[in-house]
Parts: sequence; C-alpha cells; structure tokens
Amino acid sequence: MNKTLSLSALLAMTFGSSLLMAADLPADLNWQSNLHEPRFASPQAKFGGTFHTYIESFPQTFRVVGPDSNGRFRPWLLDSRPSAVTRHPDTKAWIPDIASEWAYGDDNKTVYFRINPNAKWSDGEPITSEDFTFVLTFMRSKDIVAPWYNTFYTQQIEDVIQYDERTFAVVSGEKRNAEELMLYTNMRPIPAHFYRPKKDENHDGIQDNFVRYYNFKPEPSAGPYYVDGMKKGKSITFKHVGKDWWGYSNPYYLHRYNVDKIQIKVIRDKDIARQHFEKGNLDSFWLDTPELWREKTETANFEQGYIHKFWGYNQVPIGAGGLWLNTAKPLLDQLEVRKGIALATDFDGLIEKVLRGDVVRKPNPMGIGHGDYTNAAIKAPSFDPAKAIAHFEKAGFGEIGPDGIRVNEQGQRLSFGITYSYGYLTPQIAYLKEQAKLAGLEFTLNLIDGSSAFKYVLEKKHELSFHSMGTAEIPAYWEYFHSTNANKPQNNNFTNFSTPELDRLIMAYRTEFDLEKKKVHAKQIQAIVADAGVIVPGYMRPYAREAFWRWLQIPQPAMTKSTEFLFPSGTFRDLGTYWIDESLKKETKAAMKSGKSFTPVTILEEEYKL
Repeated sequence: MNKTLSLSALLAMTFGSSLLMAADLPADLNWQSNLHEPRFASPQAKFGGTFHTYIESFPQTFRVVGPDSNGRFRPWLLDSRPSAVTRHPDTKAWIPDIASEWAYGDDNKTVYFRINPNAKWSDGEPITSEDFTFVLTFMRSKDIVAPWYNTFYTQQIEDVIQYDERTFAVVSGEKRNAEELMLYTNMRPIPAHFYRPKKDENHDGIQDNFVRYYNFKPEPSAGPYYVDGMKKGKSITFKHVGKDWWGYSNPYYLHRYNVDKIQIKVIRDKDIARQHFEKGNLDSFWLDTPELWREKTETANFEQGYIHKFWGYNQVPIGAGGLWLNTAKPLLDQLEVRKGIALATDFDGLIEKVLRGDVVRKPNPMGIGHGDYTNAAIKAPSFDPAKAIAHFEKAGFGEIGPDGIRVNEQGQRLSFGITYSYGYLTPQIAYLKEQAKLAGLEFTLNLIDGSSAFKYVLEKKHELSFHSMGTAEIPAYWEYFHSTNANKPQNNNFTNFSTPELDRLIMAYRTEFDLEKKKVHAKQIQAIVADAGVIVPGYMRPYAREAFWRWLQIPQPAMTKSTEFLFPSGTFRDLGTYWIDESLKKETKAAMKSGKSFTPVTILEEEYKL
C-alpha cells in the first residue's frame, strides 16, 4: 500500500508553497465549530504560582521523534499540546483547538481547516498553514531516523494542501468514514521556522544531522507551556506563555493551564520523592499503590487537613500491555512455552494479595475501552500451575532441576528475566517470581532505571518486559505486530511476533472503509494475538488517585470521562483545570507553624465508575 507523493506535494517540495496557495478552496463546504459543547473548567480558577513535581530520570532527548524519543518525558513535550482539533473530554465531540473551524470534503478523504487567527508559537511566530504542510516534509525525512513516522506519513497521509496563511486541507491516503477520517487527518503542527535547515545536502528540507543537532533543543510550543530552562540530570522548568496566550481566545481553553511555571526535579527514588512531598517541596503525589493510599497517608499532614486525598474514576481507553514476550529470544519462540508462562503468571493473586484489589485485571492483551473494536470474548488466562506444567512438558521441560526449575534434555533451564523500570514494582515482580516456581518456572528481576528501561526494550534486548502502552480512540496494530517492525530496533513490536495472516488482517484493518468490517478485522487480530500468547495481560487502573496540598484547587466535580490525572504528571494527559490559591498556601503554612488544623479531606468521585 505504498503511496507516492501526490502531484501537489511534489510541486510543493520542488517550487515551495506559493503554487499551492493558488489552489481553489471548494465553495460549498459546511464549516463546523461545535461551540455549544459544555465547559469543564472552573471560572473560579486563578492564574499564577509555580507547580512543583518530579520525574525519576532525566530524558535522553528533547526530540519527539528519532532514537530514544519515545520515553516517559515525551508526554510533557507532545501529548498535551494542541492539534488542529480535539475531543471534548465528556461528549467526545470534536471541538476547536488550533483550528477554529473545519469541514469535510465529499471525497471521504479530505478535511479542511481554518486556523485560529490568534494562534502563535511560544516564540511569538504565528502558526500558519505552512506549519501543517511542513509536517509531511518533516515526517517523511530519513534524517529524523523515525521509520514508523516515515511510513505512516507516506502511506496514511496523501497530502497537506495550503490555500492561504490560515486555511489548509489534509488528504487521507485512503477513503475513510467521517469519524475515522478526522482521527487520521487531525495533525499537530510542526514549527517550520524552527527546523529550517542549515545543512541539507540531500535537499529533503531537514537538517542532515537532525538527531544530534536537535537532541536537546526543545521546539517552540503551540500550547501554554514551553521549556524555559534545564539543568541536565537535575531539573527542567516549563513556563507559561502568559495571560495573553492565544489559546484563551478559544472558549474551551478558558480557566485552564493556570499556573505560571511547572518545575520538575529529578528524584530517582519514589520514597524520597514522597518525603519531599510531605515537606511541601512537591505539590501533588500519585497514590498508585495500596500502601500509598492507605498506610503512607496516615501522617499528620493528612490528618490535620493540610494534604487532601482524591480518588476519581474515568472511562479512558486502556492500551496493550502486561508481560511482553520477546519471541526472538531462545525458547520464547515456542508456543507451548508461551502458553505455560501465561498460566504460571499469577496476576490475579498479585491484584488480590499485593495490590489489595485496587486495580482490575486487563482481560484483553491489546487493551479495552475501544467500544465495538474490543473483542469481549477474550479473557485473561487464570493462574493454573498444573495446566502450565502440561504445556511446559509438551515443550520438552519434563524434568525438574535441583533448584526446582524445569530443564529440558539440552540442559536449558526454564528461566526468563522480567525487565521493568521502577523500584516500587519490585514487590510485584517478586510475587510473580515466587508463584511461577509452583510450575517450575523461574522469573529473574531485571530492574533498569526509568527511560533507560524503555530504550532497552525498544532495542529488543529484553526477554519479558512488564509495561503497558497508551492508546488512541481506536486501536492500532501495525506498530505492534506487522512484520515490517519485527526483529528491528526502535519500534513498538516488543514481541518480534508477526505472521502472514496478521500482516494481511492488519493491512485490511488499516484500509477498510466500512466501519463494521473494520471492527471485525480488529477482533480477528486480537484473537490471533491472544492465541499466540505473546502478551500476558496485566492490570489496569481506571481512575486518578492523588494526594495534594490544600492550596491546589480543582473544579467540582474534578473528573471528566477523559481525566487521567488531576495535575501534570508527565505520564499521561491532564486537562490543566487545577490552580494554585496563594492565600490558602500562606494560610496552610501559617497553620502548620501555629499547630492549627483543618478538617481532613478525602474526595471520592464515582460518576464514571463502570
């Protein structure tokens, strides 16, 4: 399904954008803006103050494409920044983002956009149609060393057409139904002026040594915050553009992104970070484990009402994840071994005994929450050592060594390392290790610090990797299971698994216009992946659960269907609806000195609990 550049794109690359500006905009377009959707921020919000948080490792790059860019810091630089349009967090209707209006063409391939005339980059340059046409130049360049983007923006996007400084159209590579068409054509702009090359011997419009040149040069932001400073290995500071940020001309941005600065410190140990939080050096803290929600909040600061607790449910689609089995490693290419591992991995016991039922088992290895795309017939394998042993014996592991671990006739031990990225997960992996012994299986613990762990997995060095991925509104499969990505580093095929049948279904899924047929393809793909046993489904948290000092204020209610965090976490998106009340901060600190206490506060929001 390789597509070549359209005539207009070739003309643009050859002669610049002036010819495209002469293109005729269809006269009968039905422009939409959806300004009637409900607001979800609080008009009581106040502007100002500095929000303090932390990350556990310094990012390996500030690039959002290329080697090592797909790390945990990437959401800070990418996920919360504006696109042409966005989804309303509750109704899911498309609402204005950078584009104030949009219209669908009658060819089932084209969407037209009009840019908000106030839109500017954080360096003051206007956001124009060129910043959207430049997306193709950028993403198709080999200099960015990002094969996934090269392929996607060649195969899935046929063209981006500029009509004038504010009007452009994105043409899909395939005909798509209206709902899906917007998902494919909705782009984030890339600042063309920032990436104008100084050396471009291959004449593709991109700096020849892009990866090294832009490694720690954060690009200007279309959103409210930009990187204002950093101390390598120690801290990063984001600064707000100011009260005159262009986004506030969009009614859906009013009363959001209220703090003036976000200061992020590198604190490599979570327990030490929690101590900083209790001292007031950090403003909020993620209470993801049972101990943090219960025992670790039995402190004076919580009991005297200085720090509040919050638990609110959401309905966010859950991505693929759990244990990813690398089939390129010895023994893991055997189906019977993989089936045995799935049955010997006691996630159910982990949830009940270690995580105290605070999380839910993920039924489908490819995630859930994608509506009719999700194959609800797939269930996570239950822990069953006896059945696991039967599969291991079929694979030739009929003997048990002196240490209780199975061996085959070649003397190979049934032993695999689990790679994971945070120390607080060690008790969880240790539980899985002890339970697996019941089936004669050994798990070894391979803890690698934060962003380095993901780099390790992207380079396909792992045997088993314990991690989960985010997801879009509709599931994606090409990046995880198409043979194009198998046995190659720096892509998301973490299992190195692919089959001709999967390739056929994945390509059929990508190109199918009929929504019902597309959903059938999705379910077939999920069934093959589940039967292959290459991902043991892990667990999921369908909620936000955080602690925060009482000077942080949130809307009432605070949750939307799409709220994953109340405050910036750098893990997933928040909606920026919180604010800092400096008078409450002074009051709280004065109370702490004088011994005055407030009523303890624990907020529970269950409107979106399923």
